[in-house]
Amino acid sequence: MSRSDDIPSGAADPRTWVVIPLYNEESVIGDVIAGLLPHFPHIVCVDDGSRDSSAAVAEAAGAILLRHPINLGQGAALQTGITYALSQPECDLIVTFDADGQHRVEDAIGMVALAREDDLGIVFGSRFLDDRTKPGLLKTVVLKTAVFVTNLTTGLRLTDAHNGLRVLRADAAAGVQLKQDRMAHATEIVLQLRRTGKPWKEYPVQLLYTDYSKAKGQSVLNSVNILVDLLVR
Repeated sequence: MSRSDDIPSGAADPRTWVVIPLYNEESVIGDVIAGLLPHFPHIVCVDDGSRDSSAAVAEAAGAILLRHPINLGQGAALQTGITYALSQPECDLIVTFDADGQHRVEDAIGMVALAREDDLGIVFGSRFLDDRTKPGLLKTVVLKTAVFVTNLTTGLRLTDAHNGLRVLRADAAAGVQLKQDRMAHATEIVLQLRRTGKPWKEYPVQLLYTDYSKAKGQSVLNSVNILVDLLVR
């Protein structure tokens, strides 16, 4: 159970650990960490074989740095970070957060507050609970298809299946053992979290589609490949 009675509203949260998979984000990761640190003093960046200076920038910005010597994929990086966070005695919540600047710190804060107030095991961020996020028509079609496939294969009824912003209580996170190293982990983690039987809710979030994040993000074709990979596996 989350212990929130001695964490004042708006204060830095010493019992929440933020896990950020990191791959070639040297130009933005420093700002991402700077935005999080006043609220979440424990930030774990898992550098997944970056070819640029992402690792050095993240460490200089104040994150705990874990490194994969070669690129293993976002699922593997996420699993490394979750395992590390769970090894910390004071960790009772884990936030998974993207490195490219698309996620908003205020949404993470709101999701953590909801998890504590409602004693939830999981809070899923959803860009489709309101109309603030504008993914574009083709991306929306692909994302909605991913939602359909994920709901069909996991038994949950989510509105957004490929959103990397999540809050996991430690007992729920302990049930995550990702084997899908690449982007197909997004459905695998939902399935594993459902199997924990922990209470969950969705929370409306806004994703910030900047020119940078669009250039770094999954193309529509690659998103379709993710769905095919999930069905085949």
